[in-house]
Amino acid sequence: MRVANPALENLRGVLIVLILAFHCFSAYIVSQPASPPPFDLPPFDWRAFPIIDSDRWIGFDLFCAFQFLYLMQMMFFLSGLFVWPSLRRRGPRAFVLHRVVRLGVPFLLGLYLLMPLAFYPVYRVTAVDPSWSSFWSHWTALPITPAGPMWFLWFLVVLDMSAAVLYRVSPNGGRFLALLVAQAKEHPGRLFTAVICVSAVAYFPLSALFSPWKWIGWGPFEVQAALAPQYVIYFLLGLAVGAHGYERGLLELDGRLVRHWPIWIAGGFAAFMLWIIPEALIVKVPGVPVDALRAVGNVGLVLFAGAACFGLTALFFRYATAPWPIIGGISENAYGIYFFHYPVALWLQFMLLGVAIPAIGKGVFVLIATLTLSWVASVATTRLLASGHALIARGATLFGAPWSAGGRLSRTELSD
Repeated sequence: MRVANPALENLRGVLIVLILAFHCFSAYIVSQPASPPPFDLPPFDWRAFPIIDSDRWIGFDLFCAFQFLYLMQMMFFLSGLFVWPSLRRRGPRAFVLHRVVRLGVPFLLGLYLLMPLAFYPVYRVTAVDPSWSSFWSHWTALPITPAGPMWFLWFLVVLDMSAAVLYRVSPNGGRFLALLVAQAKEHPGRLFTAVICVSAVAYFPLSALFSPWKWIGWGPFEVQAALAPQYVIYFLLGLAVGAHGYERGLLELDGRLVRHWPIWIAGGFAAFMLWIIPEALIVKVPGVPVDALRAVGNVGLVLFAGAACFGLTALFFRYATAPWPIIGGISENAYGIYFFHYPVALWLQFMLLGVAIPAIGKGVFVLIATLTLSWVASVATTRLLASGHALIARGATLFGAPWSAGGRLSRTELSD
């Protein structure tokens, strides 16, 4: 969706870069396994560690851990912001159809076209026969359907459909959602406390059964078991803020959240330390009280996710209220960049295996190249689709059946 708010445009662009950085740097983290896992044997850990390079840097571990704990919560929050206004504009039926076409169809295309291409180099790392035909026989024999980053699309479709059902049952439900965040301009701490409490109730029991990076699901419909409820919670938070109006209330420029951004950022870093120190002690120090440390770490994880989302949003609404040219271009193509980036990143990492370059250099090169190539692919695809829409609309007009007012697809329809 095209966003009229420069702060949100800039935030979305930066988040996409961070997602790419997470995937590009993950091949060079110290905590990777010592050697690549077998392609054909469970638990198929190559889904989490696709390419494993012998060149590594501990800084990438800290960066990836930092992003892992809040980045998708932030993405779901941003996604939820625009749902209720879109439901008002389109109506629930048209909204669902739009989201199925915009998210569901790319999910299937990504799953069955891009993901085999993405994981082919992963197979080649340990393969006896690296040919495509051999890979395809192994790929189709897998008891799983790896979706990679495409999981975000199907999960978002489910949340969007749920929101549409809510709107259909109660079109005025937005008023109730708005009431939940109406006082957030002057009391963001109360909203934060509510989000943290609900997140804790949802996360703590699941954390006893699943690690944060444990995936469960059926077929291609996989999700992180322990974190999935948090994704729903932050989507609902975005839904409520959007129903109230994302340019007022919590996100008003003169509100307490934006004015006190340093407190939220500092709190986020403190919460991150509350998570990473217990985790480091568990891994590095034998004989420590694991259960107690893990409980402390769980508190830190929940607090950090909330503080990072609130703090990063406040920071951008304080200092990023004017368009940023490059980031704006990335934001405009954010969806396409996300869609195309994974196979590009994995192939670049594969090609650099054994190349005598420090891990920092490899990671930065893969990030820049992945962003550039994915951006080009996104722009090319957008132009191709726009040309197709224009041809269809022109033909429909000639035959007296315009697809939209005036026989043209509007700018909103092309970018929403």
